[in-house]
Formats: sequence, structure tokens, C-alpha cells
Amino acid sequence: MTSFRSALDARYGSSLASPSAPVLAADALAHPVIESLLGHRSVRAFLPDPVAPEALHAMVAAAQSAATSSNLQAWSVIAVQDPDRKARLAEFAGGQAHIRQCPLFLIWIADLSRLDRVGELAGVPAKANDYLEMFLVAVVDAALAAQNAVVAAEALGLGTVYIGAMRNHPEAVALELGLPGHAFAVFGLCVGVADPARPASVKPRLDASVVLHRERYQDGSENRPVGAELDSIAGYDQVMRAFQASQAMPAADWSAQSATRVRGPESLSGRDRLKAALAALGFPLA
Repeated sequence: MTSFRSALDARYGSSLASPSAPVLAADALAHPVIESLLGHRSVRAFLPDPVAPEALHAMVAAAQSAATSSNLQAWSVIAVQDPDRKARLAEFAGGQAHIRQCPLFLIWIADLSRLDRVGELAGVPAKANDYLEMFLVAVVDAALAAQNAVVAAEALGLGTVYIGAMRNHPEAVALELGLPGHAFAVFGLCVGVADPARPASVKPRLDASVVLHRERYQDGSENRPVGAELDSIAGYDQVMRAFQASQAMPAADWSAQSATRVRGPESLSGRDRLKAALAALGFPLA
């Protein structure tokens, strides 16, 4: 079996490798970049080895090579290596040990403050920055940049894991990082050499047929009966149970876990007050 086919099998947790997308199974499409993307995994155990400054610069250059709306580049990234600061940030994120352990912690900022300063320099009011659209532009810019950085990090042999819990206590994180108004920590990213004694595995994803729509969204129309989606999700529940067993994790259906995660505001780990937090950080979201 080719490495491309193996990567595809691992991504879907099945030797069928997402039969709904047979074009992907063609070895003619095999490419090291695609194989690297298919092999992405979240790493939560790191060696103490520092991340070389050159690697950080390469990650940032890759991040700056991502698409950005109107070339506004409405994002920033803060590299944190100080153990005490990492420990405080870990507590804001629910005590996640891998934030303390990783040698490099990157916090990705939706940053409209720079455009505020550019407007001031030009003598032009930057009032558009108060609108929801510009906040979304900054969040999307930050996410695209971060994913490019992850791809670069993995190409350099480093492991990563995103930390959405930076949004649990946005004001405290902003204070810790000295963020100006109109700047918001969207998520963090642990970076380092993965600990070979605690290897991470590729977590299977939903079958491509569940997320790929053609021409129009299909959620129960004649083009894709709702039962087909339910069957795919039921199959994925079984795939995830097999994965959990292989990782000595508690068994739970993906559908049940996901339903619990979106059950109500109490499941959002404090992020149900995000709108108020954003207002306090200078985002009126008009």
C-alpha cells in the first residue's frame, strides 16, 4: 500500500478511505504536501527542546503568505516562551498541561488595532473597525495565517495543537498579553518536538459525503436523503469507537459527544459571555 493510500485510510479510519470520494484514492494524486496534510494530528506531549528561532521565523513567513482580505493583514501573533507566563495562560485555559510543557506557545490575535493606528497616521477615521464585518475579517485572517504556520511547523518536524480555550477568559488573556483595544486572542497554538514516548495518532474524520455538497446544500432533499447522512454519522460513530479503543480512551459516540457540546450555554466553558467580553475589549460589533 502506498504512503498516500495509508494516509487516506488513517484520515477516514477505514480501508475504504472514504468511498464517496474515489478520486482521492488515485495514486496519481499522491503528493508530499497532501500526504503531510492528511497526516496532521494534535500533539499534546512535547520534549523540552526549544524551537529554533529560524523555525519560528519560517512559521511566521508561512503565516504571512496566507491569503488576507484586501491585504489588510488584520492579525498578529505573540510568541510566548516564558514559563511563568505560559503557566498563567494555561490556567486561563482550564489548566491544560501541554501549554506549560510546550517550548513555544503562539497566541493568534484578531488585530484591528494596527489599522486604527494606520488610520490615525493617515488622518482618516477607522470607524469601519467597529463593525462585525471587520471583526470577522480579522478572525478569518488570523485563522488562515495560523493554519499556514501549522503546515510549516509540521514540514519542519514539529508538532502542534490548537488551544481554543484562550477564549474562556478573554479579558484576563488580553491583560496578560498587554493587548490594546481592538485586539482579541482568537486561539493559542502549542509548538514543539513531539514526545516519542507519547505518540499522537491521526484522528479519523467524517466521511467526505457528509461535508461535501454539490451546487446547493443538501440536508434531506431528493439529492441526498437525510437517511444517508444519518447512516454516515452512525458509521462514523463506530469508526470513532474503534479509534478510542486503539488509544485506550473512554468509548463514546461522536454524535453523542457533539450533541452534548452544543447542548446549551453551560457547555461553552464561559464563552457564552463572549459578546460582552468583546465589547469590553473595544469591539462594539455594530
